[in-house]
Amino acid sequence: MRPYVPGDDVRTIDWNVTARMGEPYVKRYVEERELTVLLLVDISASLDFGSAHRSKLDAAVELSALLAFSAIENDDKVGLLLFHGAAEEYIPPRKGQKHALRIVREVFARGADAAVGPTERKWSPLDVPRAVWNKFRRLRETTRAEPRRATSIAHALDFCHRVLPRRTVLFLISDFLDEGYVDVLRSASRRHDVVSVVVTDERELSFDSAGLITLEDAETGATRMVDTASPAFRDAVAEQGAARLAALETQLRGSNVDLVRVDATRPVFEPLVRFFDMRKRRQRR
Repeated sequence: MRPYVPGDDVRTIDWNVTARMGEPYVKRYVEERELTVLLLVDISASLDFGSAHRSKLDAAVELSALLAFSAIENDDKVGLLLFHGAAEEYIPPRKGQKHALRIVREVFARGADAAVGPTERKWSPLDVPRAVWNKFRRLRETTRAEPRRATSIAHALDFCHRVLPRRTVLFLISDFLDEGYVDVLRSASRRHDVVSVVVTDERELSFDSAGLITLEDAETGATRMVDTASPAFRDAVAEQGAARLAALETQLRGSNVDLVRVDATRPVFEPLVRFFDMRKRRQRR
């Protein structure tokens, strides 16, 4: 409510308030801008790869925390889905700082548990509060019982289709080393606002000369010996990596899905800021 000023539409006058206040008051309506945000974070084994000071999963964890706090700052609801070959953990979207901290705790706990194996734990109960340490221990047991191997983006999107009754902003954070998900992604984009965040590492796109090395597929366990001293091999790796990202960008653009590229060897906030700036410019048009 605010006092009437000349030029206001007389149809907006609230006569009950006007009678109580002794002068005319008009109603002003504010558009409801609350959004529902769901973070779909891929925690499959391929995210454990990293050639610098952190892995792709570390970058995904940091990005998820930034998005969660951004949503709370905007007074939006935010939720979390951790997935690999199946839906690992789901936290329904809610408001509030405590809820955001819960999401950050869960995603950081999963990231820490994946980065260091059960027999290589660098932390001890003396380093963290007992409740947090007990959470890490339960996550280790879960990880040991259910190995994080394959990636199934389609399964994660199907799960969202079942549990989300209204339009949601989906941040799909993955390295997209998967197949057969394009149709499901295209269907999800018709119902939700889907933003795909592809996390890469520079070593996936180029190799230094290091002689004969053995490579292992983190998700299938298959091994292969390669000669990184061969210029032909290094050129083929660079071409295949660039072609994969180009094909992914084409598929997503055809599905009306925005794409954000994050390099695990560089700060994650810069591409996120560029994405939000792009969204603002698009809304002004």
